[in-house]
Amino acid sequence: MTDARTVWGTGLTTIAGDGTVLDAWFPEVGTGTPDAGDAAAGLITFEALAGPDERRNVTVETVHLVIDLDAAPTSTADAYLRLHALSHLVVRPNELNLDGIFAHLPNVAWTNAGPVHPDDANRLRPLLQRAGIQVAGLDKFPRLTDYVQPAGVRIADASRVRLGAHLSPGTTVMHEGFVNFNAGTLGASMVEGRISQGVVVGDGSDIGGGASIMGTLSGGGAHRVSIGARTLLGANAGIGISLGDDCVVEAGLYVTAGTKIVLVDGPVTADGTKKTVKGADLSGQDGLLFRRNSLSGAVEAVRRTGVGVTLNEALHA
Repeated sequence: MTDARTVWGTGLTTIAGDGTVLDAWFPEVGTGTPDAGDAAAGLITFEALAGPDERRNVTVETVHLVIDLDAAPTSTADAYLRLHALSHLVVRPNELNLDGIFAHLPNVAWTNAGPVHPDDANRLRPLLQRAGIQVAGLDKFPRLTDYVQPAGVRIADASRVRLGAHLSPGTTVMHEGFVNFNAGTLGASMVEGRISQGVVVGDGSDIGGGASIMGTLSGGGAHRVSIGARTLLGANAGIGISLGDDCVVEAGLYVTAGTKIVLVDGPVTADGTKKTVKGADLSGQDGLLFRRNSLSGAVEAVRRTGVGVTLNEALHA
C-alpha cells in the first residue's frame, strides 16, 4: 500500500438502535496519510454534530478512517469512504477495489432528516409524519447530493444520481439522466440517458435522451464500456461496446458485442458484398458512425472525418 493508493476521511456515521451502521458522511477526504493533529481537530469539529436523534431511533457518531484502495471494503464506513472518494473526484471509476461492497451497504429508508432503519421507518411512521419526516426511497445507496455537492455540475433531478457517481466540472445531468455509482464523466458532458455502473464518458460527449449504456452489474458481462471524447450516443440508442473519440450512434440504434455490422467503407468480399463483423470487433475505435440502413435494415459502420459533436458551452458553464 502506497500513499497514492491510500484515502482517508473524517466525518459522521449514523447507527440504528439495533446497532446497524446505516451510513457515513465524509465531507473531508484526502489521499496519503493524514496528519494526526489535523485528524484530531477534524473529529473535534464534528463532535458538536454527534449525538442521539430519538425521532429516527439513531445515534450519530464521529468517524475517522484510513483505507487501502487496493483492498476490498471491510465495513459500512469503509464502503462509504470509497463512494465519497469517487464523488470527490479523488479517484476515477474502476480504479479502486469495490469487491463485496453490497454486503457492507444495508438497505436504508432515506428520509429528508437522514437515514432510518427500514424496520424503524415502518414502526415509527406516525411519529415521523408528525415531525415532518418523509421517506424518499428504500435503497442501499443514497442520493449523491445528500452527501457531496460536486463543483461546477448541474443535476436537474437529484434522485437520479447515486453517491459514488464521478461527475467532472462542466457536466450537466438532465431530468431523465441517470448516473450510477462507480461511473460518470471525465470532462464536461451532457447526460440525458443512463450511465450504468463501471461506465465512463469522455470530455465533450453527449448521452442522448433515453439512451442506455450497458453496465456489468447484471447479465454477467465482463467488458467495462467506455465512451471517448466528443462522441454522441443518440436519443433512445444504446451500446454494449465501447466507443472511441468522435463517434456517433444513430438515434434508436442499439449496438451490442454480437451485433452484425456491415463495414460500408471496407473491402468487397468474394461474393461481391461488403465485409460484416461483430460489434465487439469495432469496440473502442475512433471516428465511427453507427447507423441502420433504412432500406435493408442492416446495421452499418461508416468512417467519419473531423471532430465529433460540439456541446453548447452555455449549458455547461
